[in-house]
Amino acid sequence: MDFLKNVNWQLLADQIVRWFIITLPSILLIVILGVLAVRFWKIFVRKLKSLLLKRALKGDPANAIESEKRVETLLGIISLVGKVAIWIIVGLIVLRKVNIEIGPIIASLGIFGLAIGFGAQELVRDVVTGFFLLLENHIRTGDVAIINGTGGLVEDISLRTVTLRDNSGTIHVFQNGKINTLSNMTKGWSAAVFDIGVAYKENTDEVSQVMEQVADTLMVDPAFKDKILQPIEILGVDAFQDSAVVIKARIKTLPSQQWSVGREYRRRLKMAFDAKGIEIPFPHSTIYWGDDAKPLQLKMLQEDRSK
Repeated sequence: MDFLKNVNWQLLADQIVRWFIITLPSILLIVILGVLAVRFWKIFVRKLKSLLLKRALKGDPANAIESEKRVETLLGIISLVGKVAIWIIVGLIVLRKVNIEIGPIIASLGIFGLAIGFGAQELVRDVVTGFFLLLENHIRTGDVAIINGTGGLVEDISLRTVTLRDNSGTIHVFQNGKINTLSNMTKGWSAAVFDIGVAYKENTDEVSQVMEQVADTLMVDPAFKDKILQPIEILGVDAFQDSAVVIKARIKTLPSQQWSVGREYRRRLKMAFDAKGIEIPFPHSTIYWGDDAKPLQLKMLQEDRSK
């Protein structure tokens, strides 16, 4: 009770009123400015994205797709880093407004960050590796890649992890620092590779001509002509298997289009082979029972004892 008697209620009331009249509106103004800054940053990133994509679309389609993937990936990281930086600045200004010294806080954060750096070396390794993955443009969002033996569509890239979704819809998350092998299947251009097996009795030159004709019809099809970059390459007879002669061929396509082009080409090639009477062999076995066993024939020679 004595403590309450010694309180200068008039001074306390004046300070509270001053805080609500001066400090609180300034804090609200800072927060509002922070929200506006985030919105302007989003608009800036969106405008920058559209500008970069317009410049990319002026080139050939393959480069346009590559540029779009890289722009999507890099601007996603830039947008996140910008928003985090804005809210950190807003938080420091608000602390300063409520008369909290931010110098010791910044120093403590530095020491804390140093301790985290030593204690969380794996996290630091992930971030450094992720930075170089983005800087060197090894992989982008939308690529189809094989990471550590697991393949799928790259759905997200951050400074710490890479996220893949495989054909069954399963999500695979890889720490950047633990990526040992990385194969990008859709960078620059892709290729549909064919190993076509035909019977030994077929003329391989005629088969190659049929394969070229089917590829030519595919290149003039409106649904596929923009996906194919070059005419088919007949690489020649690649192997002699147990029941087939294998002819290898390749069609260069836009990134990620090799699967749709390959499926359609195989469908048309099967129809063409049927029309031309070209046999597509399948493994088969012949059972040989052998000859009937004949009894052992012995020929007895009698000596002429008369001699």
